[in-house]
Order: sequence, then structure tokens, then C-alpha cells
Amino acid sequence: MVFVIDHLTKSFGGKEVLKDISFRFESGKIYGLLGRNGAGKTTLFNCLNRDIRTDGGDFYLETEQGRRAVQPEDIGYVLSAPVVPEFLTAREFLKFFVDINENSIPDVRPLDEYFELVGIDPEDRDKLLKDYSHGMKNKMQMLVNLIARPQVLLLDEPLTSLDVVVAEEMKQMLRGQKAGRIILFSTHILDLALDLCDEIVLLNHGTLEEVDKANLDSREFKQRIIAALREEEGNE
Repeated sequence: MVFVIDHLTKSFGGKEVLKDISFRFESGKIYGLLGRNGAGKTTLFNCLNRDIRTDGGDFYLETEQGRRAVQPEDIGYVLSAPVVPEFLTAREFLKFFVDINENSIPDVRPLDEYFELVGIDPEDRDKLLKDYSHGMKNKMQMLVNLIARPQVLLLDEPLTSLDVVVAEEMKQMLRGQKAGRIILFSTHILDLALDLCDEIVLLNHGTLEEVDKANLDSREFKQRIIAALREEEGNE
């Protein structure tokens, strides 16, 4: 399976944020979408999730059966600031999600098995979500997307504000879940992208450019990437 973005554009108030986005993302890989804060990473994700309308271009899936349009269930979206129903306990939220999606979830498991998947301890499973830390809320947001198994998973800087232990747990989980799906992981942290992702894609001046990870191992190439991002910031 391949997720294709074809000449996507988006402007706000005359400012062209996404100028001509074209790329092909292959199944089974984690792609690091690298760009400074404000480069348009969240705008791109919001377009792909159809939260905002594009000005032009298209995106679709290429499967063994041929090209097809992206359906809502094909896209999972994990926001940098987790959004969960804080009036529910974690168990109530998870049960509600599984119940309403039971027909589309393959091989429904007991709830505690899902909690184990993201490392939510037994003593925390019946707590209200409003009492969860940012990292634990992020785990719950990630969990429901993993259960739904979307073809394309969009992760908008999900590890930036997490502590070291939780961030490492999340990275290990993502590595174990990439088979059969496409994961786009946006970040402005170069070393995080190098550590986690199979491929690096640079969002710069409103376009996407694939970056060879072998080159990124050199200090000189890293400095070139950082200089390019600084140049874009200076042009705003």
C-alpha cells in the first residue's frame, strides 16, 4: 500500500503555507516529518484529516486492488495536546470506544490487554482521565488509534512534552506497530527523527523533500538542514 499526496496546496490570508506538496509514503515505515515550529506540519496533517479544506491537489491510497479515495477510517490522528473525555475513567472511555467500533475492530480483546499494550498500570485503569498526566492522556489517545488500526497514522509532535521514560515507551510501541501501516511522525527535533524514523522528510518553504538518513549522520549535513530551517524562519 502507498499513500500518495499529489500537488497539495493551502493558503491562509494570502500566505501560501503548503505550496506544492507531493510525496509517496510506503506501508511498513515510520516517516519523520521534520520542520521547525510553524513550518506547516500541523496544517498538512489537518488537510489530510480533512479538518480543513485544501486549496488544490489530492491525496489517495494505492492498494493491490488499485487506486482509491481516502476514507475517514483510513486516517488516525494523534494531536500534540491530547484530547480525551476527562469525565470518564480510562476503562469507561476504552469500553465506549471498543463498543461503538466493535464491527470494524479485528480481533477484539479484553480491555486489560489493551491497557498492557501502552503500559497503563492496573491501579490507574479506573481513574478519571482528568487525573491523568499529559503523558498518560497521550497514551490513551495513541491506544484508541492503535486499536482502530487506520491505514495512515498521523502523529503531531506526540513526544515533545513527555518525560524520558514515557517517550521511550511510546517509541518502542510505535516501532512494534508500524507493520502494515504508514506512520507520519512530525517533529522539529532532528535527533528524535533520526532515532525513531525509517525515512526523513523535510517540510521547508512549503514543499516536501526526502532526506537521506546516511547523509544526516554527518555534522555538515545536519548543519545544512538547520540552516535551511533558519532561513525559512527569517523569510517569514
